[in-house]
Amino acid sequence: NLNLFINFDLFIFHFSGICKLKNLFELNLRGNKFEGHLPRCFNNLTHLKVLDMSSNQLSGILPSVIANLTSLEYLALYDNKFKGRLFSFCSLANLSKLEVFQLSMEADLLQVKIENCLPTFQLKVLSLPNCNLGVIPNFLLHQFNLKYLDLSHNKLAGNFPTWLLENNTKLEVLYLTNNSFSGFQLTSAQHGLISLDISSNNFTGKLPQNMGTVLSKLDCMNISKNSFEGNIPSSIGKMQGLRLLDVSSNKFAGELSQSPVTNCFSLEWLQLSNNNFDGQIFPNYVNLTRLLFLYLDNNHFSGKIKDGLLRSSELMVLDISNNHLSGHIPSWMGNFSNLYILSMSKNLLEGNIPVQFNNLAILQILDISENNLSGSMISTLNLSSVEHLYLQSNALGGSIPNTIFRGSALETLDLRDNYFFGRIPHQINEHSNLRALLLRGNYLQGPIPHQLCQLRKLSIMDLSHNRLNGSIPACITNLLFWKVGSRYLSGFVMVVMDLGVADIRNYYNSTVQLWLDGIDGRSLGTQVEVNFMTKNRYESYKGVILDYMAGLDLSSNELTGDIPSEICDLQNIHGLNLSHNFLSGYIPESFSNLKMIESLDLSHNKLSGQIPPQLTELHSLSKFDVSYNNLSGPIPDKEQFSTFDESSYRGNLHLCGPPINKSCTNLLELLETSSKGAEDESAVDMVAFYWSFVASCVTVMLGLLAILWVNPYWRRLWFYFIEECIDLCYYWLFKYVFYW
Repeated sequence: NLNLFINFDLFIFHFSGICKLKNLFELNLRGNKFEGHLPRCFNNLTHLKVLDMSSNQLSGILPSVIANLTSLEYLALYDNKFKGRLFSFCSLANLSKLEVFQLSMEADLLQVKIENCLPTFQLKVLSLPNCNLGVIPNFLLHQFNLKYLDLSHNKLAGNFPTWLLENNTKLEVLYLTNNSFSGFQLTSAQHGLISLDISSNNFTGKLPQNMGTVLSKLDCMNISKNSFEGNIPSSIGKMQGLRLLDVSSNKFAGELSQSPVTNCFSLEWLQLSNNNFDGQIFPNYVNLTRLLFLYLDNNHFSGKIKDGLLRSSELMVLDISNNHLSGHIPSWMGNFSNLYILSMSKNLLEGNIPVQFNNLAILQILDISENNLSGSMISTLNLSSVEHLYLQSNALGGSIPNTIFRGSALETLDLRDNYFFGRIPHQINEHSNLRALLLRGNYLQGPIPHQLCQLRKLSIMDLSHNRLNGSIPACITNLLFWKVGSRYLSGFVMVVMDLGVADIRNYYNSTVQLWLDGIDGRSLGTQVEVNFMTKNRYESYKGVILDYMAGLDLSSNELTGDIPSEICDLQNIHGLNLSHNFLSGYIPESFSNLKMIESLDLSHNKLSGQIPPQLTELHSLSKFDVSYNNLSGPIPDKEQFSTFDESSYRGNLHLCGPPINKSCTNLLELLETSSKGAEDESAVDMVAFYWSFVASCVTVMLGLLAILWVNPYWRRLWFYFIEECIDLCYYWLFKYVFYW
């Protein structure tokens, strides 16, 4: 028994030593870096019962030596790089003891050949995903002991193969996902199938009315991403053991109050997303006490949210986004103490966030964006556990509570397009994990607080379209070095299937649970998303892409002063927008250090001087805009700058170069002429100033004399004032000059 599973140092291991172990009965080399071909000396391992070479880098044609290992019971070759001639199942015909066979390929490296041969084995597990089958292998007509069958991603077409269920009465797991099956019918005979996945096919029409009767023992059913329509059959309610039901991305319709799924009391995962369901969401109480994951997004549900889900107190994920729900957010949602994700975006909800949400102690994602929420954010609202908070596109107002920035858990804060005013809070937790700060489109005032520089993990910041003033803090270079992470709920990491090599039965029994454990990790990982404007359009970043995005948008404010040269240290930044401000000074030459930048917008400011020719070193730059400034001199026209047109430079009268069809020679002559004219005009202005000053003095004196001549009263007061001045001068001279 030799087990070398996932030892990444074994790429230098030599097979010759293994071949000498003639009495070896189990060999597990899965998850290493073996390359090349399997050696022919494996013929010597005549007692071998288990061979697992999966997840390596083996190449070439599938080895013929396997055909001589007649004692084999378990053979796993999936996730390698075999290629060359066709693989034939007939090469395994002599392996009469074989019970488990697994093979899958990447891309189109290998074509599995379908031949009319009768293997001597009776398989229990057959896994052939991504094998370019085209048709179901004929030898399966003669297999009667299958418990697990995976034919996913094989371009199979035709009707659902009901004969597989008829021939294999012990079949528990059937995966046919991502094929081209189009017709779905069932026989009347009951079957003990536990897990069925026919997602991503071309099935149309209605589900068979007897589905819940024929497949009454189903534990997991995934029929998503097809074109099924109509109502869900009433017989589905007879699946008392059903734990996972995914009918998303079809054309199902009807109301939940009449849906048979409310009778599936064992449900833990219910996904009805992307259908045409309507009416209210569970208007009556439902006894789904085990429900953990509920996805009702992208349907046509309407009306107020009733309290039908009150008994589903174990909910961990609730997604009712993108419907037509109205009214206030019910306070009883605060009773879901196990809730990790709550998404109610893109509805017509109004009012404010219930203070009962303080009870959601482990909530990590809260998305109530794109509704009609109003009022100010309650300062007593404690969302200290929330990592991603989305409240954008509502009508929330008032000042941003200081408590939002005091916690350390928050990673994404999106308050864009609301009515917040006042200053950006400056009470920042120095241990904050905030990575995306989006405050665009509010009425925030005052300078950008220097305390934001404490957000050392921040990589996307959008403060545009506010009324911020003052200069850009030089310490802003402390930001944007960390990348926005898509780290997510650690408790939902996908469980990797360990096929095992010793106990096949344990694998059978755990298959369904592994599906449940794994599918939530895949789904939840898609929730974290950040929208950021670059290249004049909003881009959505999520998953792995989000890890590599860094951007800063301070546009459409009232910022003044020079562009801090320290910004040039933000070498990981991809988008920088400082447009529509009152920035002055020069464009820093050190902008050439921003090697990763793709979009640079400095338009509508008061920048002067030349466009630094060093910017041609920015090879990733695809959007550049310095229009409507006071720039002058030649425009760089090499590298990326040869792709920018006149719109990038308009509104700068003293720029020249091919992009704007203006000769730099003529421009220099014009500038010299303008300079001389300015000097002459300056001299004339001084002469005019002197004459106008004398004329003004004479006019004032004549006006004063005319008033004294006409009005005797003012004349007496004037002479009295002159007399007082003379007496005061005489007194001062006598006391301080002549007396000494």
